[in-house]
Order: sequence, then C-alpha cells, then structure tokens
Amino acid sequence: MVQFTDALVFALLSATARAAPLLLNKRIAQTTIDSVTPWEDACSSAGGGQQCNPIAVTAASTLLAAAGNCDQQDSADAMISLAKTLNNDANMISLAQIFAQQPRNSPNSLAVPYCDTAPQNSELNGFFQCQFQGSDQTSFVGGLSVGEAGTIPLGLSAAVSPAGSCPANPNGPVADGQQLNAITQNPGTPSSSGSTASGSTSVSSGSTASSAAPATASSSASTSDNSGAGAAAGDSASSASSSTSTAGTTTSSTTSSTSGFALSNGQAAQAQNAQFASLTAGSSCTDGQNACVNGAFAQCVGGKFETTQCGSGETCAALPLVNSAGTSITCTTTADAEARIAATGATGGLTGDGSTASDSSASSDTSASAAVSSSTAAASSTSATASDNQAATSSSSTSSFALSNGQAAQKLNAQFATLSASSTCTDGENACVNGAFAQCVSGKFETTACAGGTTCAALPLVNSAGTSITCATTADAEARIAATGATGGLTGSA
Repeated sequence: MVQFTDALVFALLSATARAAPLLLNKRIAQTTIDSVTPWEDACSSAGGGQQCNPIAVTAASTLLAAAGNCDQQDSADAMISLAKTLNNDANMISLAQIFAQQPRNSPNSLAVPYCDTAPQNSELNGFFQCQFQGSDQTSFVGGLSVGEAGTIPLGLSAAVSPAGSCPANPNGPVADGQQLNAITQNPGTPSSSGSTASGSTSVSSGSTASSAAPATASSSASTSDNSGAGAAAGDSASSASSSTSTAGTTTSSTTSSTSGFALSNGQAAQAQNAQFASLTAGSSCTDGQNACVNGAFAQCVGGKFETTQCGSGETCAALPLVNSAGTSITCTTTADAEARIAATGATGGLTGDGSTASDSSASSDTSASAAVSSSTAAASSTSATASDNQAATSSSSTSSFALSNGQAAQKLNAQFATLSASSTCTDGENACVNGAFAQCVSGKFETTACAGGTTCAALPLVNSAGTSITCATTADAEARIAATGATGGLTGSA
C-alpha cells in the first residue's frame, strides 16, 4: 500500500492551492444567438418582418465579452421600441426584459460590469444582467472590486444579493452557458426601492434616456468577441456567425439598397471602419477576433494580431451585406468599398465622415477568415470574411478568376467534409466542421452552429480572386458556385 508522508501531503495540498486561481482564466461563453431566437420568433409572429432580424443580430453580439456595458440594454431597448410599434406586443416586451438579464460572456471567469445608464424604455427600469455561476462574484472584469463604478446596478445602493442574481433569477447566478429564456418565462418584477427584499434584487426606477439603440450588428461581434476600438475578446463558442454570416447573393446590389436593412448595414460598415481605424498591430485583442489593421486583414492569435496583407491595390474594410442584416470584413479596393456602402444609401464614404481612409480598420465577431487558401487566391483571399457580401455584376461571372474561385470553393468544401471536431488544426485556422463554422483554438476546433436552415460552406468571392467561409443555405451556396461556371455542386463531385 502506498504511504504518504506528512511532507508529501502538504506539498500536494500546496500545489493544489497554487493551481486553483488558474481556473479564473477560463472563458465563460454561451451560444449567444439562442438568447434572441425566441424574441425574433415573437417579433415575426407579431408582424415585424425584416425589422426583427437586424435587432436580434445586434442583440446577440452584445453578450460577447468585450461589448460595452450598456450595449445589451440598448439592444433590449430596441426590442421594446419595435414591440411598441406592433401593438405593444406583450410577448416581445417580456422576452426583451428577459434578454436584458441574460448573463454576458466572461473572458476570465470574473463578473461582468453592469450598465450605469438609465434605459430608453421604462419597461427596462430595474433590470440588469445576471452573472454566470462560474464567475468570481467578488471581482469584476477590468480589475474592479465590488463597490466601484459598474459593480452595482443602477439604482441599487449596495452590491447585488444574492451575488450574481437578477430579477428573473433571484436566487443566484445562472449556470454557465445557460439561457434565461430556457429556464423562465417570467422577467421578474424588481421593486422601486434601492434595497434588496425577499431574496430578489431590486433597483429604483430610472428615468428614460435618449440614447438610441444600435440598429445593426455590433462591430464587436463570429466566433469571437470584440468591442470598441482596440479592445476585444474572442468567444469562439458563441454563435455570432449566425447573426451576420449569411452569404451575400450574387445579384446586383441595386435591389439590396431598397431592402429594410440596406441603409443600416451601410452605416454599420461605416461605423466599423471609423471605430477600428485606430487599431495597430499592438492593440489588445482576444484569440479569434478578426479585424482590419493598417489596411491588412488581421486575426488575433495568442493575444496579438497577426496580419495578412491584401493584394496589390486592395485594402481591408468592413462592407455591408447584400441580402441580410450585418457586415463582413474583406480585402477589396477602396473604390469598390465606397461604392458598396454608397449603394445602401449611406453617405460619407468608408467611415461616414467623408474620409476614404484607405487604411481604415474594422473588427467584427460576425466575420471570420478563410480556413484554407486556394492555389488561385491572393493573400487577401486567405483572410476572407465569414460573409462574402460582394454583389455580383454582370461581368463578374465571366471574369478571369470566377471559374477558379468556384473550383477552389468546391475543393475546400470537399476537404471540410473529411473534418471532425477532433481533427488536427493550426491556431487561427477556420473551416467548416459538420456544417458548423469552426475555428482552431489551442490546437483544436471550436465550432459555432449556423442559424437554422443554413450550413457552413466555402463560397467563391465575386469581384476578386479567392474564397470565403460563411453560413448560407445549401441552395444559395450551390447557386453561387454554379454562377462561376464550376460544375458538380458544393464539392465538385455531384
């Protein structure tokens, strides 16, 4: 029988004690799109039409670790504002209140700061997000201690009790990755006092604020978190790819400019380009984040940006999607980027201020670089976004690279068909695994499920050499490949 000396036992206990704090470095994430799916369904049932998805897309991205403290509340405000135009749909409002309390991702197992600004709609007064159970409820992201700004919800005079709770879940924090809308249909009713009572947290009613909720996908949101200028956090487990990764069509953007989301897409692209123009290779980032840095496509690997230069005459830019809400990041010419933004009705060039900013940068969790570079792809194509939103012109299908792009996409799709979640990979590599968007983190694939009815696929770029990886319908992917002249369907074998 093995005998342990007192010294050995002490050494083992000491080693365990020293190792324990390392658990706080664990990222706590969720499938963010699940947080808004019930609201979007209710919105569609209420007659919201094309107005529903852009708001849902934005909302999903606000749960990512590097979103602003009030972004989640802003999106909940947008949800309720739309509900009020739809006969004050009670289901939409209730689900928006629950969404406002959904825990946000934590990049390091610390509690996430609260918004300290009053909401636009009084229906949100007194609501604030729960925390995930795995977070240290006594320490907040950013090195904040309980009592500092952002650690006590607006209206409360003391720390939340029980720690990590919220009106919808008053008994404590929420299990890691769990969606509130899956465990309760009651948003709770916080009192108007600033003290806690009967096991639930309560806050005083705040006055309404004039801040408008964002209308389009956050520039800090695909398999990664990101935030405002330079600060981002990669959440490869979250499903932002489903929010703005729907592939653009190969038809002219003329019709898209009249769609309900076209203008907001253009303005979102401008905001991204302006917001991230200040990024440098030394800017802080989190693994998986994609961006534009000094005109090059950039991906965060190991906590720092690794850049891929665009082809000659091209620059990296955020572009508006064509047939769905959101944006993508890709290498293109400045003239092409400006034309695509202008086609949405947005004015002011790449950044909205009239500046061309050829080296403007953009970052989006809703975009991802191509997993494998094809033999015909330029350097820019290997960093193509999760959504190739470039609209085709009548000549694009007959361009010198169209056919080779289609064939390259087929080759990638054939390779992806052999991959599994346990396949070996290189950090930063993106691919499709069993129909889900996948990114290689620490030597293994982390997958993000595509939105309902879509699947992950490699698609040919439209007006430059290369491919992109995105979530799209199978029919759309096959049509885009066929439009290049390539035969044989997705993989070339049909």
